[in-house]
Amino acid sequence: MTFTVLWPAVRWPDERSIEISSLGNQGTAVFTESFDSVTDEQWAGCDAIVSFKDVPEAHRHKIKNCKIFVTSKVGFDNLDIKYWGEAGIPVCNIPDYGTKDVADHAIALTLALMKGIAFHTRELKDDPEGNWRPMLNPFGRRLSACHFGVVGLGRIGTAAALRAKAFEMQVTCYDPYIENGSELALGIDRVRSLAELFQRCDVVSVHVPLSENTVKLINADVLKHSKAGLMLINTARGPVVDLNALHDALKSDTVQAAGLDVLDTEPANPEHPLIKAWANDEPWINHRLLVTPHSAFCTPESMHDMRYKAGQVAIEYLSEGLLQNCVNQAYLKR
Repeated sequence: MTFTVLWPAVRWPDERSIEISSLGNQGTAVFTESFDSVTDEQWAGCDAIVSFKDVPEAHRHKIKNCKIFVTSKVGFDNLDIKYWGEAGIPVCNIPDYGTKDVADHAIALTLALMKGIAFHTRELKDDPEGNWRPMLNPFGRRLSACHFGVVGLGRIGTAAALRAKAFEMQVTCYDPYIENGSELALGIDRVRSLAELFQRCDVVSVHVPLSENTVKLINADVLKHSKAGLMLINTARGPVVDLNALHDALKSDTVQAAGLDVLDTEPANPEHPLIKAWANDEPWINHRLLVTPHSAFCTPESMHDMRYKAGQVAIEYLSEGLLQNCVNQAYLKR
């Protein structure tokens, strides 16, 4: 039996060999450029839908045979998982495509700040001879003498913790949702509050999903507990960190430096006080903030995994009944 897997509003501009190969000989792939370009017959006939975005309400009534909805990314806060669950359709994500890549990026931001890489590069560019000052490293620390904090000990948080341990850093986590003893298996410590984590650590790296419980999780009340010289790293989701509070904490020297791959508004809002000060090289923020464009996950390997695994999850459910990474189990009607 051959199943039909629909990719509406295809994100990738190149050919579709990765998606097609993910189905093997058990599925037929259908691609369209937008939701509106999907025909009524395609909506009605598909056995699975793979999409970054949710199907607009105007088209949902056309779906007659769909058995699974796969979003080819980790986050699913932009999907109406309750709607799909009540329609009897499981929603699945792809949580494992960029685990290593994002953890690598978190450590890279940490290293770039602690080893003065961005600082020295910019200084030398301005004056290669006069700024040849190897002894000047404003944030320089021996990594093995530092304490690395992880907010969220899921897949990426665990990978970041293991990388920090490889640099012989002491590692402590905060995650109220993991079972007791999870940290012991990794040989790290655990605290029961964000305040305690920020008091202890020289670096805090954020690795939690976006939900109503994590919006502005890192806020002024948390940041005021920061250990002197603390660096904040966020490669999770932008709204988890209150950017206004971070601006104030950096300006008051409560937080020494930050590395951000994600922002509460993307692309970056040039009028936000923190982004504006950083872009204009205001003296108080100079060299203390690194920003990358939500690129932590982006490697050729992770892009392949993202695209391939989405089709694989869909076809394995259709052909074998194997349900993986279901995020709306609570709403599914049996």
